[in-house]
Amino acid sequence: MTPSQPPLALYVHLPWCVSKCPYCDFNSHKESSPPFEAYVDRLLQDLDQERMLPAAQRPVTSIYLGGGTPSLFPGASVQRLLDGIRARCRLHSGLEITLEANPGTTDASRLAAYRRAGVNRLSIGAQSLSPRALLALGRIHDQRDIIETVRAARAVGFEQINLDMMFGLPGQDRAGARQDLEALIALAPEHISYYQLTIEPQTRFEACPPRLPDPDTMADMADQGRALLAQAGFRQYEVSAYARPGARCQHNLNYWRFGDYLGLGAGAHGKLTHHDDTTVHSWRVTRRVKRRHPKAYLDAVVCDLSESWELDADDLVLEFALNSLRLTQGFERDLFTRVTNQPWSRIAGPLRLAEQDGLIRIRQGVVQPTDLGRRFLDDLVARFLPVTPSRSGAHLNPPHLIRSDGCGTAAS
Repeated sequence: MTPSQPPLALYVHLPWCVSKCPYCDFNSHKESSPPFEAYVDRLLQDLDQERMLPAAQRPVTSIYLGGGTPSLFPGASVQRLLDGIRARCRLHSGLEITLEANPGTTDASRLAAYRRAGVNRLSIGAQSLSPRALLALGRIHDQRDIIETVRAARAVGFEQINLDMMFGLPGQDRAGARQDLEALIALAPEHISYYQLTIEPQTRFEACPPRLPDPDTMADMADQGRALLAQAGFRQYEVSAYARPGARCQHNLNYWRFGDYLGLGAGAHGKLTHHDDTTVHSWRVTRRVKRRHPKAYLDAVVCDLSESWELDADDLVLEFALNSLRLTQGFERDLFTRVTNQPWSRIAGPLRLAEQDGLIRIRQGVVQPTDLGRRFLDDLVARFLPVTPSRSGAHLNPPHLIRSDGCGTAAS
């Protein structure tokens, strides 16, 4: 199988929030007066710099505006950003353009401006509809704000809406998780991201942990959620992603199928496959990461925004497994060689052992995690860890590898 350059997506990180949630470990920063226009200027300069790379000149298949809280940005700023991207990049017709929005930070007029700017998919960070849970999570909105945001989004023409919800919340029991998810389903989104609250390092919840449900209750909540979502017509296609027919997130699918993406903005990650027969290293994959703090990102010389490194064979195997094994349908055997340029023998051994242990099944050239493998995904992926961690080991866990939608995608 000949290696090939995978599709190219574009992620833009908009890093500011009204407040920092106690569970959040993403690159988000509380700021009362963000420099919106200066930041858009810098994003477009960043894109100009990225586009100097031959591998970054391919058509863009999707755009994702993540954060932070992108819905803090005025509609005119989003319009100028997307117009600038259109002027600089070839875009696939009808491409998916997602913007993350938090209830309580937007209104109908702003949503209408986003829609006019070309945003055609909205990802709304509800997290819960329980007043008690929202308070415990430090959210600035209430249930009415969530309902009104969805209503306003429909009124201005959004036909693709994702709603984020967490389970395993402080003080939550199985009945409470069911009631919460049923209320979310009643809002009739096309896509739902449903995932367990975890205590992340360097968060307020780590410093002062809340009392969470026990592991057995968490597992019951997860099983209950999958059943409820299936009954409502949502098909699970990734660990925490559920979609109605035709509503899977194309941008995130590109991540999970080990596609390429440019990362613009403070702390944004990118991945590029370079394929040039005129060079000694005619096929290689690099990762790039931008300066993390917004001030450092804004103040840096444009040519000094990024740090980059090349992935070695061990990195490629691990990152491919870390992404592709999240998909409930798994991956085709030939995809591995096409996007990593590694022989099947590099991954065959761990896969064979995982199959013997009941974590995956291999049928007609497709590798698919079993129910057991999805339940113990960390153990499954650990089968592909190199003996000696490499340079990229510190960057193997950007949030897009953890959650399907929601703030922080492709930025650490």
